[in-house]
Amino acid sequence: MRAPTGDDVWLVRDHALGRLVLSDDRFSRAAAVGARVPKLVDVQPAPQSMVSMDGPDHARLRRVVTGAFTGRRVALLGPSVERLADDHIGRLIAAGPPADLSEGLALPLSRGVLCSLLGIPPQDSDCFRDHVEVLFDSTHGTRKERARHRVRLVSYMTGLIERRRREPGDDLLTAMVRAHDEARLSRAELITMGLTLLTAGYETTAGQISLSAFALVSDPIAYQQLRRRPELLPSAVEELLRLTPSTPVSLTRVATQPVRLGGVTVAAGEAVVVSLIHGNRDEKSRSASHLTFGHGPHRCPGAPLARLQLQIVLARLLRHFPTLRLANGPPDALAWKEGLITRGLTRLLVEW
Repeated sequence: MRAPTGDDVWLVRDHALGRLVLSDDRFSRAAAVGARVPKLVDVQPAPQSMVSMDGPDHARLRRVVTGAFTGRRVALLGPSVERLADDHIGRLIAAGPPADLSEGLALPLSRGVLCSLLGIPPQDSDCFRDHVEVLFDSTHGTRKERARHRVRLVSYMTGLIERRRREPGDDLLTAMVRAHDEARLSRAELITMGLTLLTAGYETTAGQISLSAFALVSDPIAYQQLRRRPELLPSAVEELLRLTPSTPVSLTRVATQPVRLGGVTVAAGEAVVVSLIHGNRDEKSRSASHLTFGHGPHRCPGAPLARLQLQIVLARLLRHFPTLRLANGPPDALAWKEGLITRGLTRLLVEW
């Protein structure tokens, strides 16, 4: 297919072939961030980012953060996520309908959870919102504008790292600073990893919450069934992740050698992108796990935390709003993100 950049890339829509591309080391993420290879969009992660590395380098960086997303660590975050969800939902109830589930719940909850995880002071939570959204915008703004926002984020992250070195806490950023001091991370890798967790975790999770809430309030029968049988919620969350992912396509991989893929041969140097949303709906693989969090070495380490947030938010919506529905009056009750690498809604007005 012809990408927005004008480059030609292979698009994989088959579930089994998608899993192969995402896990086979002949398809390289490190090669995909090179200067003279086909790109899907012109918004690219930094070369020193964990998501831009292969093999031992990727594994080394990944080990630094995976401990924060074990079942035990994520469970410890549960009460904090519950308090944040209760706080934001309480504000929606107090203000009365119509309420915006995107601006009033999905976005601030995602920011709050990231602040808690990384050790970002709550009063700083709004400072990165605009910068992050510009970085994820693949069509609006210029490269210079995106670069300017990235410089501001780098400056903020650098200052926060120094603050965590002086005032360590029980958070992921402190653990990353410790890894740097133990020579397991370079300074550039430390800063980039902080930015990667901050930007990717915020945009994708907020989008997933808004998409999942929209799907539920658009289906009154399913909504009432879940209210009557809340034990079905975990499986419902998996189905929502499968059907309406906030990450519709994978990051680009570049073939390092000729690879036979389906009915074609992908030549060395050609780019491949996996359509996660198509793979998730592949009828041949309905019994297999979905691809929303990826597959293989680069599978999203934050998946358990994203699931936790979805389950907590949706459980509280079902409990507090027996008749939650899309707002009928306003003509602009829904607004979708445009030009972004991730999916989601910028406005989701509901009433009850």
